[in-house]
Amino acid sequence: MAINEYKYGGVLMTKPYYEKENAILVHADSFKLLEKIKPESMDMIFADPPYFLSNGGMSNSGGQIVSVDKGDWDKISSFEEKHDFNRRWIRLARLVLKPNGTIWVSGSLHNIYSVGMALEQEGFKILNNITWQKTNPAPNLSCRYFTHSTETILWARKNDKKSRHYYNYELMKEFNDGKQMKDVWTGSLTKKSEKWAGKHPTQKPEYILERIILASTKENDYILDPFVGSGTTGVVAKRLGRKFIGIDYEKEYLKIAKKRLNKGATYGL
Repeated sequence: MAINEYKYGGVLMTKPYYEKENAILVHADSFKLLEKIKPESMDMIFADPPYFLSNGGMSNSGGQIVSVDKGDWDKISSFEEKHDFNRRWIRLARLVLKPNGTIWVSGSLHNIYSVGMALEQEGFKILNNITWQKTNPAPNLSCRYFTHSTETILWARKNDKKSRHYYNYELMKEFNDGKQMKDVWTGSLTKKSEKWAGKHPTQKPEYILERIILASTKENDYILDPFVGSGTTGVVAKRLGRKFIGIDYEKEYLKIAKKRLNKGATYGL
């Protein structure tokens, strides 16, 4: 092993941006790092890939009109380029996922249909199509469409007859007042109290990740987030006693994730 290489949980890489109490963040190109992860080493993957919304349009944020342009990472020139992007990262994700592991991918209508097709093309079976219904969505400024109030989260496993994914049915039933939990999850957008560490355009609320992680993993399982952003997956994974690896190419977002992970470690949240 070269002196500038570092190994953690089956991952060979340069020294991580952050490491503390079974959680690491890596500043890297997700595609390149996924190629270095030990095959079949991850129990669960949660991915919130770019939605490719940055097209010069406008949106509403806190009652103010703002640009939807998030950065170069959220821009794409064609559907073909977008779909190739999704197939490539999903192909790599499949290689690092354990035979009985599962993957969750969130997205809006702008990208989720490509993601769904890519999952099937790359050898996954979609288990559920979760609809996240937002109770406080931003209004539609043009008044020419219905208000966008939902996002989709796809849950999938390898399309292999021997694959036996884990699902904590009894706990999900308990959370739902003794009834089977349905595939429509209703709740608010991310609370201000979770955004204290900095601004990220698509930060997911902790309650969504908590339900996902509790439903499909056990304590000490390895969870990977290849587009970690503000670090919600890591914060919740750490709180629930899972081992976590997060990757992002944007250092500004990793700074936010690091702050949140440090607070979680300090206060035992």
